[in-house]
Amino acid sequence: MTLSAFIAVALLHLMAAISPGPSVLMAARIGVTEGFRSGVAVGIGVGGVGGVFWACAALFGLALLFEYAPMLLTALKIAGGAFLLYMAYKLWKSADKPLTRTRAQTRDETPPRSLTSAFILGLLTQVSNPKPAILFAAIFIGTVPATAGWGTYGALLAVVFFNEALWNTLVSRLFSMQKTRATYLNLKGWIDRAFGGLLGLLGIKIAVT
Repeated sequence: MTLSAFIAVALLHLMAAISPGPSVLMAARIGVTEGFRSGVAVGIGVGGVGGVFWACAALFGLALLFEYAPMLLTALKIAGGAFLLYMAYKLWKSADKPLTRTRAQTRDETPPRSLTSAFILGLLTQVSNPKPAILFAAIFIGTVPATAGWGTYGALLAVVFFNEALWNTLVSRLFSMQKTRATYLNLKGWIDRAFGGLLGLLGIKIAVT
């Protein structure tokens, strides 16, 4: 694989990672409600395992399996959409509940949930959307030669990890800033319903398209 082809794959994936989706929305929501540390854990869950999982699926044939067994893709999309709709329902239901915060949490010293729990949330949010496997396949076809070795595969997966984790961490950082969080506290009901509505729409889109 040539260096120019490798760079092209890296840039194409970065553009895909930046595009709005469930993972970016979840990183923003956790950043604004639970602080930067939890947001980092979500970002690593999204990119560290979730993104790499779908990239591996594309590299090693799951996208091809989806093509020959479309019912499998349909089942995964319905399950993923249902998970996102469940998360949207929880956000909408709790929109009017006051956000209980301690001084330590305001300083981001003690996240409201464990870092492991935040990581799992990021992972489940990314894995609930099987469409990245198709996207990765589209990017890899024609750019990754059939003769590519394990070193090339490892480098590609490292790029996926870096792009996904870095972008979602940056989103979380932006939304964890004090002014952003103060605005959220003042408009919690409206913002939670907006987050929930967007997450629900994304869940429906994943399930039906």
